[in-house]
Amino acid sequence: MRPMMLDYVASCFEEFIELHGDRHIGDDAAMPAGLARIAGQRCVVIGHEKGRETREKLRRNFGSANPEGYRKALRVMRMAEKFGLPVVTIIDTPGAYPGIGAEERNIAEAIAFNLREMMLLRTPVVAAVIGEGGSGGALGIGVADRVLMMENAYYSVISPEGCAAILWKDRKHAQEAAEAMKLDANNLNRLEVIDEIVPEPKNGAHSDPAVAADLLKAAIVRNLKDIVNVPIDELLERRYAKFRRMGQFDETES
Repeated sequence: MRPMMLDYVASCFEEFIELHGDRHIGDDAAMPAGLARIAGQRCVVIGHEKGRETREKLRRNFGSANPEGYRKALRVMRMAEKFGLPVVTIIDTPGAYPGIGAEERNIAEAIAFNLREMMLLRTPVVAAVIGEGGSGGALGIGVADRVLMMENAYYSVISPEGCAAILWKDRKHAQEAAEAMKLDANNLNRLEVIDEIVPEPKNGAHSDPAVAADLLKAAIVRNLKDIVNVPIDELLERRYAKFRRMGQFDETES
């Protein structure tokens, strides 16, 4: 099993103090958040946690956050902004929870609000996709100055199986869907959806979690150092331009 968000928090960060609650509905165990240090740099860290054993998986909702998870994340980000702390987000989710309760509590609005507020957040933000980066559930904490992605992770609007079920009415076409969607790290780096690929041990992050954690930590620290002293207005302009460029293309007559 690949290392999860809290595994990397334990390996890469020091002095993690978890914060709870969105100050509106309640807490969401699928979205841990708190204060920490990384290589001596004070920061906040927020991410998706799936859980390992059955009981924990159920408590964490398999990493699919409810609206209160995204509102808690934003609350912690605003605290980071207030105290001049950079934000590190760790993305690993199949998607936000689509249940009736989540819809009643406005999951789409919570994610959309995060997208807007993160674009305007006046503090540096580094995001890392460590496993699954699924749909709006990933984007809700994914608007960042630097977006990193582990070598064997994926980042996409929908899973290959879900795409195949919609387009071909059969999940057996998942491989074709994955190839068409270009959801792997190499393609997303080429398309400038992400900024850097974080290498993994030869047989994947699960084969040597300690080495995987060292590689991820080095990438986070390096990117934080690159942006932490950039004047905030310049950083916001770069962030805006970065996301506006995505999906742009030129049509020329052959």
